[in-house]
Amino acid sequence: MLEALGLRARTQTVYLLMLDHPEWGPDLLAAHLEISEADIRSALDDLADKHLLRPMDEDSGRLYPVSPEVGLSALLARSELELAARQRQIEATRTAVATLASRYSGKDRYAPELVHQLVGLEAVRYRLEELAQTARHECLSFLPGGAQLSDTIEAGKPLNQQALERGVALRTIYQESFRNDPATLQYVRLLTSLGEKARIVPSLPMLMIIVDGEVALVPLDPGNGRRGALELRSQGAIAAMKVLFEQFWAAASPWDAKPAADSDGLSKRDREILALLADGHTDESISRKLGLSLRTIRRLVSDLMKRLNARSRFEAGILAVRSGWL
Repeated sequence: MLEALGLRARTQTVYLLMLDHPEWGPDLLAAHLEISEADIRSALDDLADKHLLRPMDEDSGRLYPVSPEVGLSALLARSELELAARQRQIEATRTAVATLASRYSGKDRYAPELVHQLVGLEAVRYRLEELAQTARHECLSFLPGGAQLSDTIEAGKPLNQQALERGVALRTIYQESFRNDPATLQYVRLLTSLGEKARIVPSLPMLMIIVDGEVALVPLDPGNGRRGALELRSQGAIAAMKVLFEQFWAAASPWDAKPAADSDGLSKRDREILALLADGHTDESISRKLGLSLRTIRRLVSDLMKRLNARSRFEAGILAVRSGWL
């Protein structure tokens, strides 16, 4: 109640009790409040410093409480004077800030860099934390690969939760293979329950994050995310990246939808594998791009070649085109 006047809760309690029982000494006050006399004397010292106690006479040394009308009114007047002085300081600082802003406005050297290099994984994670804490409207993401690292999940979980609670719209496109990892699957399930909108595609070109349509992060080396990232603020580049995101979003499937075959009996993943075969990718390369094990890719490629009656990977690509599968 009186904390604004600098009175701690215990000091307030002792003061109010003394107003009701001005004749009580420290021993009776301590017994009534069930605290030590040392705590009582500490509160009495605090009250004396604030001129809320006065001696009854010079001989006895007994202290009595000053009435609230006198003592608390004096404390309030002192607080108001301090507040007025602080307000004058704030106004003077505001004037100084406005003067500096006017003097240096429009200076290119103070404009943010259009391209900034973040070297190393830790620098990227630190910047992602900053962006998650300052995002205002939306965050659009490509998250390639299958399983997310456990430390990445633990670091990102509270930040994404806080952003969603602030009303930031999160839209994320995951690579379909993430559903093979229980921990990542559980993480996505949590975020979507909090409001994230998530979709999946068989493969993604690279990691990409766009925040509020103002800043974007892409890897320095798409093949090695540990090298770092580029932070982009070029509005032209970000506009193009948003178009790319929306194209993938329109073609993506709900994250929890079961893989469905089209009229040719092919899933989106099947067509992606066929396209990669036609481009000359090896099983190892397809495995990396789709985030699936090499054993799984070899099985899927073998099944597709059997369906096409192809005797080689090259022939499979040609037959897929002829069949209208590509």
